[in-house]
Amino acid sequence: MEVDITTSVWTDCLDIIKQHVDEQNFNTWFKPIEPVRTEGDVLTIQVPSQFFYEWLEENYVPVLKKAVRQVLGEHGRLEYSVVVDSGNLQNPPVLVNYPNGNGVKKNQPTQENTRGEYSPFAYKALDPRTVNSRLNPNYSFDNFVEGDCNRLARSAGVAVAKKPGTTSFNPLMLYGGVGVGKTHLVQAIGNEIKKNMPEKVVLYVDQNDFTNQFLNALQNLKMQEFQNFYLQVDLLILDDVQFLAGREKTQEIFFNIFNQLHQSGKQIIMTSDCAPRDLKGFQERLLSRFKWGLTADLQEPDFETKLAIINKKMQSDGIEIPTDVAEYLAYSVDTNLRDMEGVLNSLLFHATLLKRNIDLDLAKEVLKNIIKEIQSDVSVDYIQKTIADYFKVELEQMKGKLKKREIVIPRQTAMYFCKRYTQLTLALIGENFGGRDHSTVIHALESVEDMMKTDPNFKNSIEELTKKFKSRMSA
Repeated sequence: MEVDITTSVWTDCLDIIKQHVDEQNFNTWFKPIEPVRTEGDVLTIQVPSQFFYEWLEENYVPVLKKAVRQVLGEHGRLEYSVVVDSGNLQNPPVLVNYPNGNGVKKNQPTQENTRGEYSPFAYKALDPRTVNSRLNPNYSFDNFVEGDCNRLARSAGVAVAKKPGTTSFNPLMLYGGVGVGKTHLVQAIGNEIKKNMPEKVVLYVDQNDFTNQFLNALQNLKMQEFQNFYLQVDLLILDDVQFLAGREKTQEIFFNIFNQLHQSGKQIIMTSDCAPRDLKGFQERLLSRFKWGLTADLQEPDFETKLAIINKKMQSDGIEIPTDVAEYLAYSVDTNLRDMEGVLNSLLFHATLLKRNIDLDLAKEVLKNIIKEIQSDVSVDYIQKTIADYFKVELEQMKGKLKKREIVIPRQTAMYFCKRYTQLTLALIGENFGGRDHSTVIHALESVEDMMKTDPNFKNSIEELTKKFKSRMSA
């Protein structure tokens, strides 16, 4: 019966509140509230988080008091039951009771209520000038090299940096493999916002630190302080979100923080090693929120982007790198940008130590144990010349743009053997055949495989050429 009375009281309060609050704010701030109990002239309501309580107290005290007093009488009062830990199947939620006062005063505790109970809540405001954003100042848009592999992600990042929290890119989820530039890009966004909007509180944190902070707060009963800190952030960057997989309690608190930041128009940026749809061990409701804004991937850089990165890195160190050395490195380092940076640092170190100019011989000499050497016995040039001679076509025509069948088949065959006997990437093979892209090389490989299955004469030609290349390698 008490539950029915409480529900009726709260329903009557909501009818009054609706007259003073627009529909959007009503749905955001009043619909999620649950009535708990009515004791005399005191109505207790449950709100989903600390932030919720603070927002109601800061913005809706007059309308709440008006509604409660009209329904319960002039001595009617409101109390909150605030969820500070949502719990799980094994553990019940953790609740803290607060009185309805005259609004939360920042930097001050709430006053004692009429029962003589003191609220433990204290709100410490963050100062954007002193808070440690944990950003690396060396990461910027200026030194982030744009290419086809990252253009969408970079464009979205620039848009967010100009208008954080107000674009449709909220949250912004960037994903990709190791060393493709995710951390650089998200920190560049943070640094740009700090530079142009110094009043904004910006925070970069990786998943491991976030989890450790949460567990520490939980163990030391400081969940309020933990949430208060994160709910004041204007731009939250969470790196490596995939490692939250299976961490139910951490996901729960992040879910609450995410919701409240998003409702407040704050910007959220996350990185992951895969797209949201491929994340395992996550609550469905959390994954759905990851997809609210924009999801953009960063891929391995193509040949041109690698060249630009190499030149930019060396120029920033005040060094001019010869074109043949830059191309050699772009050809040879086919892992990720982090490895590329390590290779460049090693090259600079050896050049300084040996007091030699950077040239191709030095690059090959000092980096032979770091990067994949292009096989010298069966090089691209040798393959191209051998195939051109075998099919009796002009070498330059085979490397060029001509699309006659008598030229296309030798060209595709040469690409096939380049893939078999060199360590070049598909993009690099295409570069050696008139600047074609990797998809053209893939088509060539498939065409050769198909012709070998359907044309016995062509298959014999491939076998003859294979023997020729193998004999050179064993010579």
